[in-house]
Amino acid sequence: MTIQIVQKRSVATEKNIKGTHFLYVLSDATLKTFPFITELDRKLKRAHKKMSSLTREPVTIEVQDGRLLSFVVLDKKNNTFQRHTLIRKALKPLIAENPEVLNIAVFGDEDSKEINARAAVYVALMNSQRLPSYKKESTKKNIRSIELFGIEIKDKFKDEMAIVAGNTLTRELTMLPPNELTPSIYRIKIKSLAKSHGWKFEEFDMAKLKKMGAGAFVAVGQGSEPQDAAIVHLTYKPKQYKKNIAVIGKGICFDTGGHNLKPARYMYGMHEDMNGSAVSLGILLATTLLKLPVQIDCWLAISQNHIGPKAYKQNDVVKSLNGTSIEIIHTDAEGRMVLADTLTIASRLKPDMMMDFATLTGSMATALGDRYSGVISNRPELSCLAVGAGSDSGERIAAFPFDEDYEEDLDSGIADIKQCTLEGGPDHIHAARFLNRFIENNIPWLHTDLSSSNRKGGLGAALSEVNGFGVGFGIQVLKKVLQK
Repeated sequence: MTIQIVQKRSVATEKNIKGTHFLYVLSDATLKTFPFITELDRKLKRAHKKMSSLTREPVTIEVQDGRLLSFVVLDKKNNTFQRHTLIRKALKPLIAENPEVLNIAVFGDEDSKEINARAAVYVALMNSQRLPSYKKESTKKNIRSIELFGIEIKDKFKDEMAIVAGNTLTRELTMLPPNELTPSIYRIKIKSLAKSHGWKFEEFDMAKLKKMGAGAFVAVGQGSEPQDAAIVHLTYKPKQYKKNIAVIGKGICFDTGGHNLKPARYMYGMHEDMNGSAVSLGILLATTLLKLPVQIDCWLAISQNHIGPKAYKQNDVVKSLNGTSIEIIHTDAEGRMVLADTLTIASRLKPDMMMDFATLTGSMATALGDRYSGVISNRPELSCLAVGAGSDSGERIAAFPFDEDYEEDLDSGIADIKQCTLEGGPDHIHAARFLNRFIENNIPWLHTDLSSSNRKGGLGAALSEVNGFGVGFGIQVLKKVLQK
């Protein structure tokens, strides 16, 4: 990350700040000693507002010398998501002008200043990255430096910078158009990342998966030409570690729906169906940069779901890697098919815990909309831990049930299990019950259905529609697991 963070413990005044773009973060609406308070009062009076309104909606003003100032009040009652959201709104007009230097000044007591400074720098870093664009003329530039006034953070925002790096990688990959990220291209990119960061790299291509008997994955991958689908395995292993965690990601580079072809409205944007794998890579990168004492085995199920003479179809019966026979009910439920065999391979290494990320079901989006993502776990305590990690990270999580009687809906007359039902209903829970059948050795497992991976106008800390949700949350899950 090339953005320089310059910390200045001195309090910001109207005279000692150079530059044109300023974010003022206040911890109390009753504060009366901060720069440009006179100009802010005029603005509020003209809009018939009070200082307390800044706890709900930031205000931006331009002063006579041309400087652009945004003011926001962060109350101690704000949770992380609220704090990130308010700062994002305050920064939006500043970021839109592509400043080379962004000044951030925090005011209040020392505890509030540290919390608010960390949040402000995190959101500023998040929205200062160059993301994929194919426009002939692009005006987006990276901020060169952030100057922070009022406090000095000793760790120099190590956590924030690592998570932003992981989040940026996730967004970059997810936003690439499908002709720029086929399975072949994706696998080359991953191999390059592995070389750069010292990760062990291993691939299970279609030929190897067929020989192994991974029929669930092969059923999806065989519909594409070339047959370049693969399960990619990356390993980060520090010299000393406390836990071994498997992180699994769905990497469908484009999802047509297969023989059950999606209509145009629902096929548009399906290049983002590999977001779960991108989140997994983002978590792996952030973990590496933070040097967390955990071994990560990262498994990426990379394929496309195409229509063609070799594509799998309704009523097919395929046999998975662990011997379970699956009746195909709908070819657009391909994500759970590629994840099934991937989860089996991952579980055979007997990690202490597994967690997967996938844009898996429309029913999760129906249940939660695009503001939350949902988790389901075979351990109730993991669901609770995940909700807490979501709250801490500002990436909100809701937990759903995992009761075994939901699996009765997947009873098949010809195979061991149906892939899904045609009735829909609680398909997000059905998908979790289905996936659980392929986890061996009774490994604790957390499934994350990324219903909030794309939200118009941004979400939480991110201004971009593709928001990288899951990286901050995943790092918080790892930290909480390491504390146990």
